[in-house]
Amino acid sequence: MVWTVDTVQEALASQLYIAGSEIATILLLSEQLGKPLLIEGPAGVGKTELSKAWAGATQRQLIRLQCYEGLDESKALYEWEYAKQILYTQLLRDKLGDVLAGTHSLSDAADRLATEEDVFFSERFLLARPLLRAINSDEPTVLLIDEIDRADAEFEAFLLEVLSDFQVTIPEIGTISARQHPVVLLTSNNTRELSEALKRRCLYIYIDYPSTEEELNIVRLKVPDLSESLARQAVDLVQSLRRMDLKKNPSVSETLDWARALVALNARSLDPDTVEDTMTVLLKYEADVVRVRRMLQGVGGGDGYGRAHREIRGRP
Repeated sequence: MVWTVDTVQEALASQLYIAGSEIATILLLSEQLGKPLLIEGPAGVGKTELSKAWAGATQRQLIRLQCYEGLDESKALYEWEYAKQILYTQLLRDKLGDVLAGTHSLSDAADRLATEEDVFFSERFLLARPLLRAINSDEPTVLLIDEIDRADAEFEAFLLEVLSDFQVTIPEIGTISARQHPVVLLTSNNTRELSEALKRRCLYIYIDYPSTEEELNIVRLKVPDLSESLARQAVDLVQSLRRMDLKKNPSVSETLDWARALVALNARSLDPDTVEDTMTVLLKYEADVVRVRRMLQGVGGGDGYGRAHREIRGRP
């Protein structure tokens, strides 16, 4: 298929992911140039979902490496299956006489055993982790390196070989090059500054919180059972909450959770009582919940939602 910006958007939409022209363009360039794509932005704005949607749209297997503090090569690349190696050792001991049959000196026996030792560190005993699975795959894959900013700088440096040459080096075996170049997408919540070396190897895009209309379109697509008027009220209020000085702004995924909660509760309007009772679906810190609830309690009665909404926005 010949990809264009329009067809990329259509393909993502088929996976229920709404992408603007900027996202579609940079994803298209990542495909055509064969370069990894680094996606930064606040948590919950759809960075990981973009990777899943693109894998689904292109019918590729998604291989995900979830990063965390202390992640090292053995968890990301490979491990030796020691249990199988020990079993092989026991089998070799039982067959030692057969293996050494025909040798006439200690040197000959040592050479014969050396050939058996090589088997210990062969792909037979290699347990592939996500990076090696993506590189070794015979079929095209999408490799998602999720939340790279959570990993240590040392692991980030280790990734440079993978991102530059699509190959990894295993000391006991040698260099393994990719059979099919995976599409590599890295996500970052921007909790720490990534190295210039890593950024230089990647295309880059920043995904921010969506505009009101963009978020409304997402809610319409993902929660079609929510009425149009209630969907707009919910999105307007979430957008207003993000303008407050909260410890954690509600993410798009939490907007969707809230929309689904409103459907489950058969809510017909977004009055202050409904907002207060469901606020913890949106806000995950007690200080934020208390602040918004106090504000809502101060504007109750009458035009409930409208007054609460204007208060949050700071309008008269």
